[in-house]
Amino acid sequence: MTLRIYGNRQIKTLPGQATRPTSARVREAVFNIWQGEIVDCRWLDVCTGSGSMGAEALCRGASLVVGIEKSSRACAIIQQNWQQVSRSEQKWQVLRGDVIHQLKKLSGKQFEKIYFDPPYASGLYEPVLAAIADDNLLAVNGEIAVEHNPQGWKPPIISNWKICRQKVYGNTALTFYTNVKFNAIL
Repeated sequence: MTLRIYGNRQIKTLPGQATRPTSARVREAVFNIWQGEIVDCRWLDVCTGSGSMGAEALCRGASLVVGIEKSSRACAIIQQNWQQVSRSEQKWQVLRGDVIHQLKKLSGKQFEKIYFDPPYASGLYEPVLAAIADDNLLAVNGEIAVEHNPQGWKPPIISNWKICRQKVYGNTALTFYTNVKFNAIL
């Protein structure tokens, strides 16, 4: 199965619903909201699935894209897709395994944009958001978009983050947090 992304490029996806690609409508909405903020940004794609969001970020000029995905079959597809769409000056990496464990490996790195789209019933929302906040992975003034079911999930309060917008697109909702942590000058 193939999917079309920015510039009418095709990427591969796994068959079935094991990795549910973010719909074209939601992808377009996210990149319209973050328009003008992708070029040269560092992008983290958590629960990467097909890799369509990271591929879009690469096509739109992100300097670094890191994806975290549990499925080894999905990781192979993501690597093929990102290799196909990336330019030589861009860096990308796919980390396979448990999302919390892989986030710990990123400690000390920061990302301006983070996209988090776990399986809706996975129970990953709070522990992953806490791990991202605890490891300070979201850059100051950076944003994270959390994809979720419009019913049944209440966005948690995260220290130093504030909800800056919420959008609903049919059976998909997005909650955007921004890191408002104050950096004192000493």
